[in-house]
Amino acid sequence: MIKKNKQNLSILDKDLTVDGSISSTGTLIIKGKVNGTIEGQSVLIAQEGQLTATTARVENMTVGGAFQGEMSVARELVILSTGKCTGKVECKDLIVENGGILNAEVTCKTNMSVPEVEKDKQIPKVGSREKQITL
Repeated sequence: MIKKNKQNLSILDKDLTVDGSISSTGTLIIKGKVNGTIEGQSVLIAQEGQLTATTARVENMTVGGAFQGEMSVARELVILSTGKCTGKVECKDLIVENGGILNAEVTCKTNMSVPEVEKDKQIPKVGSREKQITL
């Protein structure tokens, strides 16, 4: 039996302007203009596309056109060489291609936590000849 990989694909064409909220699954390609809020899995703003978002909450975002506003990206934000991103950005991984413009307040989050050092444990001084470090 052959499994079909069904991925939803939605395209907002270059002559389309949307004012309001968009919620999508799969990939959303924006070639037109969107003003409002977006929630979804993967959003791609094409070179001719514009997104002005009060909030954008997505898994992955690729900016090849213009983004302005606030976005929260759970995984990867990519700004292509033709892309411009301004506003406030929160993401896990950030990639900016040569020529891409990022003019935003950026917070990169990770899932890794740094263990705290207990107060009564000693950390060797720099240059110490001890081979074993105990925390």
